Amino acid sequence: MEPSGIQMVSGLILGVIVLILLVLKTKIHAFLALIIAASIAGLVGGMVPGDVAAAISEGFGSTLASIGIVIGLGVMMGRILEITGAAETLAYSLIKFVGKKKEEWAMAIAGYIISIPIFVDSAFVILNPLVKTLSRKTGKSVISIGVALAVGLVLTHTLVPPTPGPLGVAGIFGVDIGIMIALGLTLAIPLMIAGVLYAKWLGKRIYQLPDDSEAGFTRPDQHMGYPEMVEVINERAKDLPSFGRSFLPILIPIILIFLNTTLDALELTEGVYGIFIFLGQPIIAVALGLIVAIYALAGNRGRLNTLEEMERGIQDAGIILLVTGAGGALGNVLRTSGTGDYIAQQIAELPLPAILIPFFVSTMVRLVQGSGTVAMITAASISAPILAQMDVNMALAASAAALGSLIFSYFNDSFYWVVNRMLGIKNVKEQIMVWSVPTTIMWFIGFICLLIANMIL
Repeated sequence: MEPSGIQMVSGLILGVIVLILLVLKTKIHAFLALIIAASIAGLVGGMVPGDVAAAISEGFGSTLASIGIVIGLGVMMGRILEITGAAETLAYSLIKFVGKKKEEWAMAIAGYIISIPIFVDSAFVILNPLVKTLSRKTGKSVISIGVALAVGLVLTHTLVPPTPGPLGVAGIFGVDIGIMIALGLTLAIPLMIAGVLYAKWLGKRIYQLPDDSEAGFTRPDQHMGYPEMVEVINERAKDLPSFGRSFLPILIPIILIFLNTTLDALELTEGVYGIFIFLGQPIIAVALGLIVAIYALAGNRGRLNTLEEMERGIQDAGIILLVTGAGGALGNVLRTSGTGDYIAQQIAELPLPAILIPFFVSTMVRLVQGSGTVAMITAASISAPILAQMDVNMALAASAAALGSLIFSYFNDSFYWVVNRMLGIKNVKEQIMVWSVPTTIMWFIGFICLLIANMIL
């Protein structure tokens, strides 16, 4: 007997309530709390017990299959960038290019560009050492710089092909990819401005700096003054690797992954193109970047010392991998149970302006199961047949499906955990301020921009 819609929604609500209570009020770790919540949502929602366990395993495994190895490789590369001074070289170069006291803007712009070809979780892992270095050298909170980076990364990852979500949405709506790219890049700008302004405000509320303590971060009572960066750059540059050697380990994966996604989008997969498709797989591309980092930057360091430093980076990644996988498990249970599809169908039947149908369907699916890509693809699949009968700009409708997926990132979103854990945020209230609030602000600004664009287009 198929479970009713009320039963599925009841399972979801109960699972989320239990998850929040466990994380806020008990000693149970977020990893275990996510597994428990996934079990409750599936069982109460009407799934067969054996299927719940299978969905949890499948969700955990599939999530880590896509990003687990990349996170491990990226953390090792990041450790090398840190210990060799390469991250400092990149930090100083960004500051010189954008200008002093504009580090948040520098990182947001970097994220805006880099996340077009690279998976958002991997990009944040690769650039996180840069965030810490900027924080150390400028005295600015690691929170303001890190959130600004995450804002830039998530916007183009969500709105601009050839990342999987917006690329799939463009295909479902029958929208030209070039138009989708142009529209996504344009809509991302006001959202990024709002996100960076929030990040700068939050950095004053949560003033946290990286250090060498066991926790990895400290919270000084007073804000450090901004140093004279020109003097620091000129003096420190003597002891640092060149910009070319420092940037090469990051540039190589970016180019290879960009080639992969572009060739795949153009359906050029035969012959010599197949080689670039292989080299541009995130696992292979980041592994090659790590090899370049080892020999271009750590060539003068001893073999054992280099290996020990990379293993130290892997230790830091352990809890991120567990929690990320558990978030994927919860999302997969909600997808498998049919809860997301049921709620999306209910939203699609409401009397909304046509352009808002994909926006709100995507919003609800994202809240239910955590994956932005799944949310926008689901919204496009449900709303495209409806909108085909209406007078609607389909390119804008495709962007609406993408914009709706920005809503309130929380426990079942892997990027929520990546950002918070790597910035050293463990308090749940602060975690919500660090990533749930800015994504909601960008969602709201996106809603306003969508209505304005709909009047114009």
